[in-house]
Amino acid sequence: MDSPNEFRTFRATMNKKILSADKFFFKRFYNLDTRVYEEGALPSLTKEMLGLATSMVLRCDDCVKYHLEKCFELGLTKEQLMEVFSVANLVGGSIVIPHTRRAICYWEMLEEEKMTKIPKNE
Repeated sequence: MDSPNEFRTFRATMNKKILSADKFFFKRFYNLDTRVYEEGALPSLTKEMLGLATSMVLRCDDCVKYHLEKCFELGLTKEQLMEVFSVANLVGGSIVIPHTRRAICYWEMLEEEKMTKIPKNE
């Protein structure tokens, strides 16, 4: 599985290529995608959890990684994460289980990454 840094780098590189190749549709679509997750009647974290659950049901591992990162940044707890996974697996059925495995692995990578960035007191 790609590390979080490898995923971010690949995503940024490819998004740049996509956006430079098309001046209209993708810029508007990407803008809409960004704006829908902003604070509104629902908090951003709730919207990201919805994005995560639906991405799991749709079985899009790149989308799952993206929403895992956002949920992690916004302070989702491991207990809350497992409840999101419960909803996704109930709605999506057993075919979502492999995506749950990969998602847990990626979440653990995010936790590990965070731990390596914390300065150690000498």
